[in-house]
Amino acid sequence: MFLDEKSIEVRSGKGGDGICSFHREKFVPLGGPDGGDGGRGGHVILQVNEQYSTLLDMGNARLYKARPGQAGGAKRCTGRSAEDLIVDVPKGTIVKDAEGRILADLTEDGQRWIAARGGKGGMGNQHFATPSNQAPRKCTPGEAGEKRELFLELKLMADVGLVGFPNAGKSSLVNKISSGRPKVGDYPFTTLEPVLGIVQMNGHSFVVADIPGLLEGASEGKGLGHQFLKHIERTHTLLFVIDGFAENAYEQFTVLKGELAAFHPKLAKKPYVIALNKSDLGIEEAIKQFAEHKEKVIITSAFTGEGCMELRDALDQAVPHVQKKKVGWETRKVEAPVKKAAAKTAAKAERKAAAKPASKTTKAPAKKAPAKKPTAKKSK
Repeated sequence: MFLDEKSIEVRSGKGGDGICSFHREKFVPLGGPDGGDGGRGGHVILQVNEQYSTLLDMGNARLYKARPGQAGGAKRCTGRSAEDLIVDVPKGTIVKDAEGRILADLTEDGQRWIAARGGKGGMGNQHFATPSNQAPRKCTPGEAGEKRELFLELKLMADVGLVGFPNAGKSSLVNKISSGRPKVGDYPFTTLEPVLGIVQMNGHSFVVADIPGLLEGASEGKGLGHQFLKHIERTHTLLFVIDGFAENAYEQFTVLKGELAAFHPKLAKKPYVIALNKSDLGIEEAIKQFAEHKEKVIITSAFTGEGCMELRDALDQAVPHVQKKKVGWETRKVEAPVKKAAAKTAAKAERKAAAKPASKTTKAPAKKAPAKKPTAKKSK
């Protein structure tokens, strides 16, 4: 199941109260005020977890409440601050308030945003001592924590977004060129939710997103695709998958571009690659249509695998190098261990060389003491 919208409530912890206390010790009369301050309440922090792919991974909890700080103690001891409550969210989460204003856009791995700040701790009576009031009995309570209603909206972070009409073969192509395994069927709207797949090349990889099929008028809410058009906004490159066996193949391409432009003008300006699919069924007429309009296409067949390698190379060239991630053993640094071993070998050789001359200098053998002659025992 895919979940890309969710409402939550966050409450930070209340600050600990300051206390009113006076120093008590034998032989120390009038020790004075020593009430400690309260500890800070816990923050509620939203943190990007790269292992999450949907808001459903957050679980069913709606209320996230941090703990309060501890009250201060005697001898000017400050109360312990509460631990922050970390709430993991998927990469690409947009945080909005109740009025729909964007508060944060979490797009980096490990990125954090404080959703609700914990209340400050109160002050003990040690802070209120003055020359005219040397024994104050005043202290302040801790500040209340924040309470907020937030709306989370997920926009997938992918390098390539697949766009096409239902039954154009998008899911089948994703199965061929990436690690994604969307559902494949011979009926429209097989894909009901976006599916991510990783395309691994030589030493790097990039992510493709299979978006549910669009219909004419999707930007106005027709079909299923309008719910997922927002996920294409973050992609760098678009892959138009066109059914080459259809009579109006080029018309499908123009309709798709028009729907993207109607949804958001920036979508029409993104770089794109066209895959003319189903070449195993005979698509000569569609090839002529795109050639007449001088549109470069890659002829593919998700059934036979024709053109899939060429398509992977074209997408790899279209995606910027900075967005690609290094994968595999090739990313491990092996220089440091090799240098370390070479240094050990060199040091061992130096020690042997230093010890070699000393072994050649032979010392004169020590003279042996003359052996004592055995003396005969005197007979009594």
